[in-house]
Amino acid sequence: MPLLTLPNLLAGVLALSLNAYVLMGGADYGGGVWDLLASGPRREKQRALVSDAIGPIWEANHVWLILVVVLVFTCFPPAFARLAIVLHVPLTLMLVGVVLRGSAFTFRTYDSKRDAVQHRWGTTFAIASVVTPVLLGVCVGALASGRVGEADLARGFRSALIDTWLTPFALSVGLFTLLLFAYLAAVYLTLEAATSASHAEEEALHEDFRVRALASWGAVLAAALLVLLLSGEAAPRIRAGLTEGGWALLLHLVTAAAALAALWALWTRRYAVARAAAIVQVSCVLWGWAWAQFPYVVPHTLTIEGAAAPRATLELALIGVIVGFGILVPSLWYLFRIFKGEGRPRAFERVEEDR
Repeated sequence: MPLLTLPNLLAGVLALSLNAYVLMGGADYGGGVWDLLASGPRREKQRALVSDAIGPIWEANHVWLILVVVLVFTCFPPAFARLAIVLHVPLTLMLVGVVLRGSAFTFRTYDSKRDAVQHRWGTTFAIASVVTPVLLGVCVGALASGRVGEADLARGFRSALIDTWLTPFALSVGLFTLLLFAYLAAVYLTLEAATSASHAEEEALHEDFRVRALASWGAVLAAALLVLLLSGEAAPRIRAGLTEGGWALLLHLVTAAAALAALWALWTRRYAVARAAAIVQVSCVLWGWAWAQFPYVVPHTLTIEGAAAPRATLELALIGVIVGFGILVPSLWYLFRIFKGEGRPRAFERVEEDR
């Protein structure tokens, strides 16, 4: 079967969009994790740095999630229907978490800095940032295990809509997803803090996130081993795809090299190198899952070709994607250049002003 077909091409765009959401939006969720776990004498500055890092860009990062949903709905409608029905519960809870997180972050940012309500908004933002990635990972785990495709909707609510995703394997993938997002955020925040540090206390602040990045690196490794262990029984096809064949060895070598490079860069305080290595490491994890699942969009019932919409729809979708990327990518580049460039007000300055 040829790889370069129109459905496969759009499936690749779908995976690329999901990759972008993980690297950008996922790091925003990870920032919420560190907001929840802020501690020590610099906890308010830690939270201020998180807000400073994600504040200007978190809404724009959701464009990738919207693109993923639209592409699945438009290009692979039978798969969308299956996912929306079988994973209705975790997907609904995940969307509630997305809304709660965004609303809470906005209210916390613009509310009074000194009342109890602002503290509650902060707690809501942090908890939603933890729960939502877990639910996203649970959906991925349920899909990879094949339970979504095998679910018999005639067997009742619990069997079809609960038992398909409430499994040790799916929950382990949810934990793995959360730790990956926290790891990305910690690595990004070391660079954010390092580029904005000019005083001894600020140097100590980016050291806080360096320690968190190193700890989350180890946690990601442990969670990855747990997922691989559970996949032997729960998702044998995915495990076989990740452990057999020449491409699997190459993937593991690249992932290991990126992980070790990130560890070395964090240890030696080369934060830009650490960010680049972490991006490669996490991207390899996502593309490894996508390739191991190929050619299925819903294992083991719907292939990419079998779930594809009519060719006319796919051609129009591809044109829309090309035109949209021509607008989206330069716009995001400009947004990041403005709000991530030098000379913007720093979180530390605002914390001092609030005092």
